[in-house]
Amino acid sequence: MTTATESAVLPHRVARFPFPFPRNNYRYSTNVEPAGTRTETAAGGWGDHPVDIDEHHLDELAERSRVLAADPGRFQALPHMDIAQWDAMLTLMKMLAEAYPRRFALDRDGDIWRWSNVALDLEQAFVFGRAVTLPEPPLLYIGRQIQEDVVLLDQRDGALWGDAGLVTCAADWSLRFDIGMSFLEIHGPVPRIHTEGVIGRAQSFLMGLAGGQRYRRTNWTLTVDRRLDTATETYPEWGRDRRLLAEGPLADVGRRLHLRVEVQHLIRLGESGALMFLIRTHLLPFEQVALVPEWADRLYRVLEELPDDMADYKGITRTREPGLKWLREFGGVRP
Repeated sequence: MTTATESAVLPHRVARFPFPFPRNNYRYSTNVEPAGTRTETAAGGWGDHPVDIDEHHLDELAERSRVLAADPGRFQALPHMDIAQWDAMLTLMKMLAEAYPRRFALDRDGDIWRWSNVALDLEQAFVFGRAVTLPEPPLLYIGRQIQEDVVLLDQRDGALWGDAGLVTCAADWSLRFDIGMSFLEIHGPVPRIHTEGVIGRAQSFLMGLAGGQRYRRTNWTLTVDRRLDTATETYPEWGRDRRLLAEGPLADVGRRLHLRVEVQHLIRLGESGALMFLIRTHLLPFEQVALVPEWADRLYRVLEELPDDMADYKGITRTREPGLKWLREFGGVRP
């Protein structure tokens, strides 16, 4: 375990990184736990708040604006999700104001709500449910102010449906393609989870959440360079990077190859009954993972043992071996 003195000198992004592996192998599972409590790690800790604001806040919001300007279709909402959008916006505003009172404030005077975002110098009065009181749809409005991607799941006909969202940090998937699909259809390509019953159990768990309940889980993959937008739509911009990394100098892998971790929050909204799915993406280069010896060793074991079908689905078939080699030769890991 990293000592307190060692932890104190680690870069902030390392100390608060949500390292996702509790053991030396990885398999798909529901792996949910109650949200809003801190998880301690070998480097520090994470998870104090469901909506996480950090030092990358303004840079990542600028990146979101850039992606939306180039492709407005990263925001999608079916007509029946209007109230769910308002519900999600108000819930997120309350969460932000509670967690970061110096940056955000939400007040109410009768039907009129007043929202303040100090970091972005925003002041907005609005009436819940009245579109003319906001400059754009509610989910898009609040989504431009947080680092998380947001997907709203409607519950009907005994199933969950992905019927609205704002996603600019997708890890090789497309909201535009998935919109309107059922929860089971969205996860159709994921290996093993159907035969092992994971996805059915996950949907049953989610459908059983009561209003206001909040849970979280993590997911992970590998990404070349610090690129948040690896959506299917932009594959031509980043797809070849996997091959080029594998063909390039091994010494560059530590700087360029990132462990990509999603902290996913699952929240039942009280007014609409929809499920809000928050996806916050964290990227840490292998050279900084290796600053925590326990992490470097654990990452090596996970990558080495991961079955080929899971590696292929995660898109790490080309990058896994360079990552393993770098961890052996430069990361201090003994096979």
